[in-house]
Amino acid sequence: MIRSTLAFIADEPPVLVDWPPWNHTFGGNHDFGMVLYNGGSFYIDEGKPLPGAIEATVRNLREIAPTIHLNVPKGFEMLLPYLRSDAALRLNFFSKMKVLFYAGAGLARHVWDELQQMAVTTTGERIIFLSSLGSTETAPAAVARTWESEQPGNIGVPMRGVEVKLVPNGGKLEARYKGPNITPGYWRRPDLTREAFDDEGFYKMGDALKFEDDADPSKGLMFDGRLAEDFKLASGTWVSTGVLRAQLVDHCAPLVRDAVIAGMNRDDIAALVFPDVEACRKLAGLAADAAPEAVLADPKVRDEFKKRLDALARRSTGGSTRICRIVLMAEPPSLDAGEATDKGSINQRAVLTRRAGLVDELYSVTPSANVIAIEQRN
Repeated sequence: MIRSTLAFIADEPPVLVDWPPWNHTFGGNHDFGMVLYNGGSFYIDEGKPLPGAIEATVRNLREIAPTIHLNVPKGFEMLLPYLRSDAALRLNFFSKMKVLFYAGAGLARHVWDELQQMAVTTTGERIIFLSSLGSTETAPAAVARTWESEQPGNIGVPMRGVEVKLVPNGGKLEARYKGPNITPGYWRRPDLTREAFDDEGFYKMGDALKFEDDADPSKGLMFDGRLAEDFKLASGTWVSTGVLRAQLVDHCAPLVRDAVIAGMNRDDIAALVFPDVEACRKLAGLAADAAPEAVLADPKVRDEFKKRLDALARRSTGGSTRICRIVLMAEPPSLDAGEATDKGSINQRAVLTRRAGLVDELYSVTPSANVIAIEQRN
């Protein structure tokens, strides 16, 4: 199935410099399996997209030129400053590259655009950016995009042999899957197996999808968030957290790494924001050793976030899409506390639980000085 999706790997054995662990379906079934099946070369990267570990990845990419670079969005984002400042690294990284491939989460628009700009500057041409969607239970992929798209969120169409059923659910289309790659169930857990499949045998992964173009399904499907993460405001209005988070991150680029949306059973929406401290430090003009707390308290940084939050609120279509206030967090998401996975994606529920005090602060009748709020409209 993967060879039919990435047909060029049958003509040229793939070369990978790859960090995802093999106990994950991305690193194991997909990446390692693809190289093994097609007689390629697999260089095990001991780095990770984490502070203090990304440098190992950079050293490896200076030495080995991959033909495909498969990564999670956070991995591409953390490579950007190194590619931006190191011409030799850029030249080696793009020299044999056929495909850039991301999965595991949504890729921010500014990351997509800058990587393409670097590719053109370095090689004279764009490098096609592909994506896919799957899970451990789909071993590994169910939907894949095999053509260039202008939309980072486009994940393509069902892979060969896979059926996708779209079922209305809470104003969205829940995606369910059937095919030879889908697990028959959970080991010695018939209760979980019953819950995971519908009465027609389709696996319920919990994701929502939508068509990029309702009039032309062949243009592909767009990821529309995790159904379990969406919530209702006190008004009963649904909030699509995945879409809203992506809008906030893109709108505040490059000042934001990630965000968590809050507001369940509240009157309006707020967000806990994980800033890019280095980008904020440059904006403030502070020294490289300035503490994150000092950087985020700088008036230039807070004023810029205020302007962007106001601009985003003016573009909103109503209460379900308007973020009214944010808090900038100096402490990054914790792996040990389960706030982030080793793939770099955020566990929204864990962040909201661990930082419940900050959520209460966001919704206080008299918000503290840490809170940045939009201008109230009449």
